[in-house]
Amino acid sequence: MNLMRLVAVAVASLGLLSAGAFEMANAADSAPSFTFASIDGGNYNTADWRGKPVLVVNTASMCGFTPQYVDLQALSDHYGDKAVVLAVPSDDFNQELASDAEVKDFCALNYGLTLPMTTISHVAAGAVHPFYVWVSETTGFVPGWNFNKVLIGPDGAIVNSWGSAANPMSSTITDEIDALIADAG
Repeated sequence: MNLMRLVAVAVASLGLLSAGAFEMANAADSAPSFTFASIDGGNYNTADWRGKPVLVVNTASMCGFTPQYVDLQALSDHYGDKAVVLAVPSDDFNQELASDAEVKDFCALNYGLTLPMTTISHVAAGAVHPFYVWVSETTGFVPGWNFNKVLIGPDGAIVNSWGSAANPMSSTITDEIDALIADAG
């Protein structure tokens, strides 16, 4: 059993995260896959998105960067089924609403979001979601604030990460996504 899986099992056994939150991808993949609870019910599994880039963004409803939801939705709309933009609401920086229902309503009413969104999750403190543990262990990148971005390649591996100020529609991000789509196609 590899070290990351062993840590995940140990943490799960302590009750700090659900046992199903961390799954290894099939043997053909070198990167792990992760399960996120959907704010709409059910789950998202990153393995289901293999073959396309995935931009994972830790979000918050009451942050100065919250207007980036407009560009996150535009990015999702622009790429359609060629790439995924996943919003991960977090209150690690004390700027998220109190419940998943409030977050869902806020994002629908104010930003018309249709992109995939998880339930409120820890990304930098507390019982950190296994995806963010993996990112930290793999690259040393830990979200220092809301709206940090992590780009996962079609193979499930980490490609790049950006801080809050990086606009989701900037060429810095879209050029990398375009290149990944071109390479995968």
